[in-house]
Amino acid sequence: MEPIGRTAFEVAPPSPGTLRTVERVMRISPTDLYPLLTPEPVTRPVMFQRWMDLTYAHWPVDPSDVQRLLPRGLTADTHDGAGWVGLVAFRMERIRPRFGPAIPYLGTFPETNVRTYVVGPDGRPGVWFHSLDISRLLPVLVAQSTYRLPYMWAAMSIAHHQGTVTYTARRRWPGPRAAFSRLAVRPDRRIAPADVSDLERFLTSRWGLWTDLGGRLAYAPVEHPAWPLHTAQLVDLDDALVEVAGYPTPDGAPLVHYSPGVPVRIGLPVRG
Repeated sequence: MEPIGRTAFEVAPPSPGTLRTVERVMRISPTDLYPLLTPEPVTRPVMFQRWMDLTYAHWPVDPSDVQRLLPRGLTADTHDGAGWVGLVAFRMERIRPRFGPAIPYLGTFPETNVRTYVVGPDGRPGVWFHSLDISRLLPVLVAQSTYRLPYMWAAMSIAHHQGTVTYTARRRWPGPRAAFSRLAVRPDRRIAPADVSDLERFLTSRWGLWTDLGGRLAYAPVEHPAWPLHTAQLVDLDDALVEVAGYPTPDGAPLVHYSPGVPVRIGLPVRG
């Protein structure tokens, strides 16, 4: 694989509608397309959360490997010709509905998700989740039935030791039980907002998720402060979740970032 930022892939010709969307997106600068602050404030959130101790591990992939895993209507988003798949691990905290208190036990747990980046039929960039492993079964059932997201129940942990953060996940249900992940990183220097690169914007400045609600695409907006983003060193990685999601075995070490976390407001998914 060529170096990051210089990758070129051959992709099947897009449909005319997809081509128009991609052409419109390409005319917008990365600063405008992936702003550090949300372009759509969530004025009527349905849920509040905190995403803490978050690590991104990303690999460039052939866009065709992304596209074949997406529902009709979504297009693989690319940076310098490459699609990207991310393994994202963090601690979910203080989940609470719009009206009501935080849920002490069910509202705090580890999560590890496998995600990619897409453009919707209306041209909005967003996240597509292939899987979201968490350690609480009831939230799995609720999220599957409401947002139709592929939540999985897993045995999980997050540990801090001598500056290293280690995330583990072993899937319980619905499987496969062989799906396992162990990711260990050492957070490094803080990246000043002015120094966040175009690629880092592309990977982290995502302000909504796309999901499939009964055969129709829907978009749920997300709002939070700008990420306090850090570089990070990869200490250890043993992961099967990316392959279980349907991707080829990742080639080489991932690009790694860390954030201590942000408070989050989540909006209701609206069908496109």
